[in-house]
Amino acid sequence: MNMPAPKTEEELWQEYKRTKDPMIREELILMHASIVKYVAGRVAISMPPHVDFEDLLSYGILGLMDAIEKFDPNQGTKFRTYASTRIRGAIIDEIRHLDWVPRTLRQKAKALEDVYASLEYKLERSATDKEVAEAMNISMDELFKLIQEASTTTLVSLEDVWYLKDDSDEVTIMDMVESSPEKGPDVLAEKEDIRNILVDAIDKLPEREREIIALYYYDKLTLKEIGKVLNVTESRISQLHSKAILRLRGYLTKMNGSLL
Repeated sequence: MNMPAPKTEEELWQEYKRTKDPMIREELILMHASIVKYVAGRVAISMPPHVDFEDLLSYGILGLMDAIEKFDPNQGTKFRTYASTRIRGAIIDEIRHLDWVPRTLRQKAKALEDVYASLEYKLERSATDKEVAEAMNISMDELFKLIQEASTTTLVSLEDVWYLKDDSDEVTIMDMVESSPEKGPDVLAEKEDIRNILVDAIDKLPEREREIIALYYYDKLTLKEIGKVLNVTESRISQLHSKAILRLRGYLTKMNGSLL
């Protein structure tokens, strides 16, 4: 007796959407579990040592299950792209619920973002370290220490989940740079507005910071790998990355009220 040919992924999706068979869902979870490991690994880079990687994986699995339930295979979107957003969002949401960042540090990071945003709005260019330190009435050493401390609150910020006017439609800031055609025209127009602002903000970053953003978020290198590429220490890359994120986050926060 001949065994039936294994189903293709497309056939599995169509059958699951039709039947909601838990066995097929389990097969889809196993088929795409590697996405969870990859996304959790990316998020783990920015986490303090006490955050357990296995916990990140468990949060990510919940995101994968959510993605499987909400994914529409008929819209032409790659599941890996769609699932990565859901998985990343699930992990980061759970981390925020744990609230491992001290309130005072969060306040310092926010103050630093605000200074970058207001200075660069006034100067119409990237603010120098000296200008930021003077605006905050602190020394350069104190500024560098603050940037280093703030890095734990900023490293995931380009992965922040934002909600468009329809609260059920969640996207990450990075999705704005990877706009896809699966949404309706209103949502696409809204995303395109934010995308243009983000791309413009990235273009205005100092060259080295812009390069780090590209290598980290587009080429998917780790901070350690970027350090080797640019021939500087990992700690220096972390500092420059944090400065870039503080600039972008401050700018996007200023624009958030008018767009979202």
